[in-house]
Amino acid sequence: MLYSSSCEYAIRALSYLERQAERPLIPLAEIAETQDIPAPFLGKILQSLVKAGLLRSVRGPTGGYALAQPPTEIKLLRIREILDGIVDLERCAVGLDPCADETPCPLHEVFKPLREAIKLYLSDTSLHDVVQGLADKEALIAAGGTPSA
Repeated sequence: MLYSSSCEYAIRALSYLERQAERPLIPLAEIAETQDIPAPFLGKILQSLVKAGLLRSVRGPTGGYALAQPPTEIKLLRIREILDGIVDLERCAVGLDPCADETPCPLHEVFKPLREAIKLYLSDTSLHDVVQGLADKEALIAAGGTPSA
């Protein structure tokens, strides 16, 4: 698993906000409904992203949420770090300390490259990349194709 359901919900909500970028603010209820995410849970997630500076929010009847940074600068690793933390990408797979190339645990040689690959993928992939992938998938489906797994 790359990230929790909270992180997945955050990526879906942020993707929706990018796709609605021409609108100044998007209400929480709309994001929750269109993305099929429980509104109270989503509200907590979005507040974490506001606190971290990825989103801005305005309260009140005409309020809502908007991206606070360009989508090309919002990396999946930052979203994961805010919501899930990244300690699992740094620590020993079996919890031994110290665990390093010089003093490896029994799983070190297998897990080290996996952790590094996951971290690299998440740090290289932006919110914009995700939204572009969604648009490509929708275009393929509209053309009668089948998205690959």
